[in-house]
Amino acid sequence: MLKPMPTFYTDEEAEDFVATADLTEYDLSGGRLVRFELRPKDRSINLRLPAPLLDAVRGQAEKAGMPYQRFIRMALEQALANAKP
Repeated sequence: MLKPMPTFYTDEEAEDFVATADLTEYDLSGGRLVRFELRPKDRSINLRLPAPLLDAVRGQAEKAGMPYQRFIRMALEQALANAKP
């Protein structure tokens, strides 16, 4: 039986835990993929969308646990990565 993951209240607590714990002993099934954005955003655009589309995007972004503008940016990146040259 795997141990449940403890709750951390600071980054330091989490870093100390990861540095000393054997993670194979813990249930990591509740984890989710996190994508860090390290590149600065230096350009902006204005985009007009139909209200139902924007509502759907916001809903999906909320389900994914991220701001809707990041969700749109990631969808564009994914579409370009999958596009044929």
